[in-house]
Amino acid sequence: MLTRKQLDLLDFIHKRLQRDGVPPSFDEMKEALNLRSKSGIHRLITALEERGFIRRLAHRARAIEILRLPDTLQDASTPFRPEVIDGGRGEPRSEAPSTELPVMGRIAAGVPIAAISEVSHRIAVPGSILSGRAPHYALEVQGDSMIGIGINDGDTVVIRETRVADDGDIVVALVEDDEATLKKFRRHGDRIALEAANPAYETRIYRENEVQVQGRLVGLIRSY
Repeated sequence: MLTRKQLDLLDFIHKRLQRDGVPPSFDEMKEALNLRSKSGIHRLITALEERGFIRRLAHRARAIEILRLPDTLQDASTPFRPEVIDGGRGEPRSEAPSTELPVMGRIAAGVPIAAISEVSHRIAVPGSILSGRAPHYALEVQGDSMIGIGINDGDTVVIRETRVADDGDIVVALVEDDEATLKKFRRHGDRIALEAANPAYETRIYRENEVQVQGRLVGLIRSY
């Protein structure tokens, strides 16, 4: 049996994985549960891991995979599947039919790089990772600015095409019409902040007309 705090944390991680395809940071967990320090989050995560609900993935900063959900959180109409897909051992893990997506080159998880415009190859992803009917595409991550939420250099991210974003969404942003980057999106009045998840990189602030959202992150594929 889980305590209320353990259940709340598991629910928060699950919803963020469903929304973003990557787990929340420890700071976001602490804020969501209204705790004063990260040590409380560490204790809750350890308890969930010991009870077999989650698994911390080695060599990944703050990366968590949900293994199962209690009945109180499980939606019987939508079977739960982990959102981190292992792309290094044959076909992706999924009971849903796979779909081939175009890989549109590389996206910077660091300073912006040249905008993506050409298909380099195609990759099979499980249909369950796709979100809605909008077109999807994949990008190879270059850089380490998003390691704080488990997006590493060399990963492949799955993106749903959209031109709008909510605060906190992980987006592909086209900056000043010729550079693309993968960052967390936030509005500050008439300005757009593109936030990294690595303290080595500063948040970049742009005028609203300098940033065009090209898509939102819905999944992550890692090869070992």
